[in-house]
Amino acid sequence: MLAIENRKALEEVMRDIKVDPYGIKIMSQKGLSFFLRVNSLSNIAANILKQEMLSFGADVAIPRDALTGKTKKADCLIMGNLSQLNRLNKKLAHQPFGLTGLGRQLRTCLDNYEKDNFIIDLGRYKLHLGKRTLVAGVLNLTPDSFSGDGVYGRAIEEITLRAQQMVNEGADILDVGGESSRPGASPVSVNEELKRTIPVIKALVKKVKAPISIDTYKPQVALAALDSGAAMINDITALKNPQMAKLAAKYNCAVVVMHMKGNPRTMQRKPSYDKLIDEIIAFLGEAISRAQDAGVNENKIIIDPGIGFGKSLEDNLEILKRLKEFKVLGKPIMVGVSRKSFLGKILNAKPQERVTGTVSSSVLAAANGAKILRVHDVKEVKQALKIFDAINKS
Repeated sequence: MLAIENRKALEEVMRDIKVDPYGIKIMSQKGLSFFLRVNSLSNIAANILKQEMLSFGADVAIPRDALTGKTKKADCLIMGNLSQLNRLNKKLAHQPFGLTGLGRQLRTCLDNYEKDNFIIDLGRYKLHLGKRTLVAGVLNLTPDSFSGDGVYGRAIEEITLRAQQMVNEGADILDVGGESSRPGASPVSVNEELKRTIPVIKALVKKVKAPISIDTYKPQVALAALDSGAAMINDITALKNPQMAKLAAKYNCAVVVMHMKGNPRTMQRKPSYDKLIDEIIAFLGEAISRAQDAGVNENKIIIDPGIGFGKSLEDNLEILKRLKEFKVLGKPIMVGVSRKSFLGKILNAKPQERVTGTVSSSVLAAANGAKILRVHDVKEVKQALKIFDAINKS
């Protein structure tokens, strides 16, 4: 038995046994199964979809009431390999009842899901997301950081040394934040956030060789950071402020759009979802559209499902387990599990005692599709990722 998880691995096995290149191209589309859920499809369309897939030797799971005609709408599960799904798309192009549009959506989802290598141009720096898993080191400039590793109040020279240490340990990005987003945190003024972050960013740009990301949802702070040399905006509100999207487009910078239910003060007050992953994917899809409509470069958008931001313990675990499903959006995924409270609940440990939990969940996130990991403990996570990446390349 072979453990083959993607088409690249399948093609490598076939090359190893000297399969003809044309045969590899054809058969690699038949070797792996895909499962696609379609919600609220009309009864007629669902039955057509099932018959078409049956004709290709595949299938579609639909409710009994859709088969008997008792319901007008149905959720469906399409099951087939890439070859069968490609044939389905060709047939749907000529079908009524909204199936033509469904075919286009399926094509986009499949193309996005198979994307694995991304290059984000940050001017002086280029992020190659695919060769290995990247690390964003967290530089907290707040007095109330939940993680206990904030550098608020220290001299700029000392902060710069800490940032350089993270880069030496393997940080590919430095994520600088001047306002805590921990559960229950109170907002700070624009002036205070500027005072905390901008002098540090100006120093880092001159002395540390790594791209700087500004962790903020305030356009005024983002503008000052970009003018000071920052190359990314990490926005926990997913560019809901139109000025943020316009700013990112004007400066042609990278943006991270994150899912959060509520705000830091309220997000952990019994958060609940009907369909957790579907709702987060829909939210992030809207954020991507919002960014692109404002002129943000489509190749500079990163998504973050927002671990711990309006999620229960079970929600966080489900997101990590099903992280690959976010690949349908076609954007690189960033995940931040570092020292978060869900780890503390599992381990019964304080933030500074959650390093092992951070490392294990970070590696799991990488295995499930994360391209960037936002962490406090750069050295430990980087070492674990070197092993992970080495195994993946072997």
